Amino acid sequence: MTFVVLVIAGFWQLFFSSRPELMTDPAVLAGDGSSIDYCELPVLDGSRKTAVEIPKANTPGCAYDHFPLPILAQCSEPLAEGAVDIRGLWRAIEGKGVNPKIGHVERIEQCGARTVVTSSGIIHDKGPNSTAGVNSNDTEGAVLFTIGDKEYCPRTSANVYWNNGVLDFRVFGWGPVVVKRYLHAGPDGEQLVWEYANGSVTYMDRICTLPEEKKIPEKRGLRLKLF
Repeated sequence: MTFVVLVIAGFWQLFFSSRPELMTDPAVLAGDGSSIDYCELPVLDGSRKTAVEIPKANTPGCAYDHFPLPILAQCSEPLAEGAVDIRGLWRAIEGKGVNPKIGHVERIEQCGARTVVTSSGIIHDKGPNSTAGVNSNDTEGAVLFTIGDKEYCPRTSANVYWNNGVLDFRVFGWGPVVVKRYLHAGPDGEQLVWEYANGSVTYMDRICTLPEEKKIPEKRGLRLKLF
């Protein structure tokens, strides 16, 4: 009986608990993030805002409807001690293991001790900010079911920590490491490596502009229609 109660409680928390208030600047979400040259990285010289002065970003609903502008565009705080600069736009070109993410494209922003990953409809924002805790409080993005016109996708929470040049993503900020990202010398220059909890390893090359087909995220998940 206790197990059943825990399962029900967990399912409720994942799919029916209240979403955090959307604090992302509406202009950022409305803007066109595909119009930017991501090989021209912002200068982190401390001349503008710090990470803690910018509101927390969240995914609107289960996914954004188009690739948004950068969350940390106004931030120029130098990277925190121990952080490696992995900022930019990356495309997966090679992988191994279970379901490697070939073709995946993601934008990584960093400023101070803050890291924002934008990809596939979701915005995961981790680190100090002006409106919420340091952990991401967001969604996985895949819609499991719909009720009427409302989509239901699982909630997620994580934070990141630099560990000898490797960016570890920990569930809830204190749980197991589920994702690792780090730089690697590839055959054609520096690559970003993405290790996932299922054992898959994905190698990503830097690109300057968002591919046309990535402007609108693909709808993901089973999308079971309950009512």
